[in-house]
Amino acid sequence: MHGNITIQKILSILLHRIWLILGAAVLMGLIFFSYTSFFVTPMYSTSAMIFVQNYDKAKKTSSTEPSAPADAGGNGSTSNNQQAKKIFSSDISGSNSLAGICVILFQNSDEITQLYNGCSVDMSVTENTFYITVTVNGSDPQKCANVCNQICEQCVKVYPTYFDYGQIGIIRSAKEPGKPYSPDKIKNTLIGAAIGLILACIIAILLEMIDITIKPDEDLSELYKIPVFAEIPDFDS
Repeated sequence: MHGNITIQKILSILLHRIWLILGAAVLMGLIFFSYTSFFVTPMYSTSAMIFVQNYDKAKKTSSTEPSAPADAGGNGSTSNNQQAKKIFSSDISGSNSLAGICVILFQNSDEITQLYNGCSVDMSVTENTFYITVTVNGSDPQKCANVCNQICEQCVKVYPTYFDYGQIGIIRSAKEPGKPYSPDKIKNTLIGAAIGLILACIIAILLEMIDITIKPDEDLSELYKIPVFAEIPDFDS
């Protein structure tokens, strides 16, 4: 390539090698797709949900139940609802705080962590609630579901050993995931095609820049600063 590089020249080079560029993009996309399909381990994710409440439901009864008869001093006994023992004073915010404490407890309990069995486990509290979500990631979908359910069952067993009040239970059990969440074959294929397209464009421009042969018309005009009015074809070739 002679003279200054302009946008027009670059576009001309790319159009001249358009099939090479498109072929490189398709080839690189197929390579990325094949690698993702056959060499990358699929990862699955499943989750279950448990709840932790500040009060013990068995000790809370409806306020419509009659209270105990008044004593000689005219003072009736407090209702069962008032006698319900709580760890925190507020039900919702207290249960939310209790759920946060339970997450820390469960994540550091040997009885629970030994059930991970090579899976990645995450526990989190839904904001402003007393619901704990247990998420398990791994390469075996059935194993992920089993581990997640075992962890939830063990959490229910561990809770009473550390807290005298409140209650815990399982709201939703984990199910075997139907398809992996990773890798994303379409995304990786598009990334591969984009890489192939960019590399092919760069290579095409570099090949043109290092090509020192004289091309008809344009190169001659630039070299000798005179216009080309006609050219004689090579009949032998």
